Amino acid sequence: MTGPDQSWGKWAWPLVGALLCLGLGIASGLSTIGGDDAWYRELFKPPGTPPPWVFGPVWSVLYLLMGVAFGRLIHRRARQALWVFGIQFALNLLWTPVFFGAGQIAVALAVIGALWLGLVATISLAWQADKLSAWLLAPYLVWVTYATYLNAGIFWLNR
Repeated sequence: MTGPDQSWGKWAWPLVGALLCLGLGIASGLSTIGGDDAWYRELFKPPGTPPPWVFGPVWSVLYLLMGVAFGRLIHRRARQALWVFGIQFALNLLWTPVFFGAGQIAVALAVIGALWLGLVATISLAWQADKLSAWLLAPYLVWVTYATYLNAGIFWLNR
């Protein structure tokens, strides 16, 4: 039998997590407003680079999915998965200002590489605690893999 706290947490934590991750993701993106957009437009980009308008909607959906996963992991009290989630999420939030704000392509590549490893570890730990959370993070891993390709391609083509 579940008590009021447990039934509340079952739906409230994923909602709070989704709003928190989306809000922090938006804040990270806004941190580069007023930056040099011409810099990015003038870079050589690898094949398969999407138009800039694609990134906002994709990241919004991914932040919501990862937030729901985060909330479910809180509800399940999956402490180890939550710690690793926090590390990879901090790296996620760091990447945008490093790449777009500072124009540090090589440093951003190192950040996204560490993010990718942290995300793989997060999914592995989430799988042990809550398989749905791990599945919710899978599209994020696919996108970060793709973003790593784009970052590496931009680095290579503009060295």
